[in-house]
Amino acid sequence: MADVNQPIALSVTPSDEVASREAEKLVNTLWDTWMKRYGEKSSSHELLARVAFQFARLYWVAYQQSNEVNDYLADFERQLDELVVNVE
Repeated sequence: MADVNQPIALSVTPSDEVASREAEKLVNTLWDTWMKRYGEKSSSHELLARVAFQFARLYWVAYQQSNEVNDYLADFERQLDELVVNVE
């Protein structure tokens, strides 16, 4: 069985508390799921690396989607500006 990690103390500002708690829940849920699935075959360090990679991958996907939305909105704004200029 994989070794157990000790809790990590974090300083969180009150404005970041909700996001931090939700992120902690997501990490713990994924950790627990993968510990049940791979715990016998993997060390806790390997599982933690897998969890970190999964969240990094999800962050990258969200970042790419955000950029696509920003590009779309910038193009839409340019088109809207052209319509307004042509009406005047």
